[in-house]
Amino acid sequence: MSGGGGGGGSSPEVYYVPWKVRAPKDPPAMGLVLYWFPVSKEELQKSSLRASRTLSLYATQCISMELADGQTPNAQKLVGESKLPVAVLATPDGTPVTKVENKDGKLKVEAVEKVVEAEVKTRESALDEHLKEAKEKATAGEKDGAIKLYQSVLEQKCMFPRKAKDAAKELKKLGADVATVNAPEFRAPVFDARQSARIDQVMRRGLIAELNARYVAAEKFYNQAHQMDPADPAPLRYLGELYRHHIGDWARARTSFEAILAMRADPLSRAVALHGLGKMTIHDGEFKKGLGLMEQSVEVYPLALAYRNLAVYWNSEGDLARGNDYTQKALALDPKDPYNLVFAAVFMAASGHGDEALKIARANVKLLPASYNLAGIYAQNGQREKALAFLKRHFFQYERYQAVRAKEMMEARVDAVFDSLREDPAFVALTRDADGRLRMPMKPMSSQPVTNK
Repeated sequence: MSGGGGGGGSSPEVYYVPWKVRAPKDPPAMGLVLYWFPVSKEELQKSSLRASRTLSLYATQCISMELADGQTPNAQKLVGESKLPVAVLATPDGTPVTKVENKDGKLKVEAVEKVVEAEVKTRESALDEHLKEAKEKATAGEKDGAIKLYQSVLEQKCMFPRKAKDAAKELKKLGADVATVNAPEFRAPVFDARQSARIDQVMRRGLIAELNARYVAAEKFYNQAHQMDPADPAPLRYLGELYRHHIGDWARARTSFEAILAMRADPLSRAVALHGLGKMTIHDGEFKKGLGLMEQSVEVYPLALAYRNLAVYWNSEGDLARGNDYTQKALALDPKDPYNLVFAAVFMAASGHGDEALKIARANVKLLPASYNLAGIYAQNGQREKALAFLKRHFFQYERYQAVRAKEMMEARVDAVFDSLREDPAFVALTRDADGRLRMPMKPMSSQPVTNK
């Protein structure tokens, strides 16, 4: 079964904000936290807060983007007397800094962006003043006062690492016991409104090209956006997935993903990079290392794609229960996404619910990115001809590059969902260009019989 492809529909939005529900095991926030208290699930799906280049970039600057509700710690303190929906910018301990109220029942992303931008600028200006005042005190021999001011700057090292690095140097000169601040000289992202709008537009053109299988054009636009703002991880994220999933140039995919992990990146971009590296590492034969990377991915940020490929991994190990658990996690992120539904139907077929799986397959036969998994459903239901037809559609209509086909054919040869076809001459011929990188065969998904239809 395939965990890739599909999902996301045809929306031209590029800069989805990495909103996340904080889990108990998540590390504590370090800079600021932007809480979004939506009023309903419908708002979550339709609000303008879902997509924003500005907020996505602030997520790279140590500002956590968190979905919240009444169960969130300090919820009453954060919301106060406000009516939902409301957005609250707060310190990590839950102290509100500023709030954006709804207007006619809706939050506007522009208002939220302005509040965050204003607070960041205010804090940066305050740190500049502290550095200036601390230097004056040090020159005047007021050592204790200077140390106190420099320490206040050092405490903001997550959001303002360069200023913290300068403060640490001065503290050492004053004899204070302080650890060295490791702050690489990262470029600052482009926040200028006009430039940002142009970058957003270039990225949208790239995504539209990608959705229409114009991969060379998509690569051109994504590279252009990367040149316009090298500190923005989104162009690298889209380039990495384009190279990995569509073009099959895994060397450049690795370069893109590793660049993301080496920069100040938002959780969504880091998760995509970790997943992509994990997927390629598994295909190259380092199974446990690849598994670890994909597990890191979903810890950083929950991706349906990563959950699906974790399901694929555990299916390959014969652990159907764990595979189904990850499938349900992917489905929970977007229960109505057709690709998620088809993917889940593969597990239905494997667990003896062939009729239900076929019903979902028949409702989604036109979903080209799901061709591989549609083939898996029909194969497990004993419908050889349809399984082979959908596999052929996957290899030669959906996939456009031979480098990708070779990898996908190899995965099909070892995939447990095609156990019934493994020795079939037509299947062997269809997958003849498999790259030979994966071990054969994988363990069967289930010993339960599957209904033939």
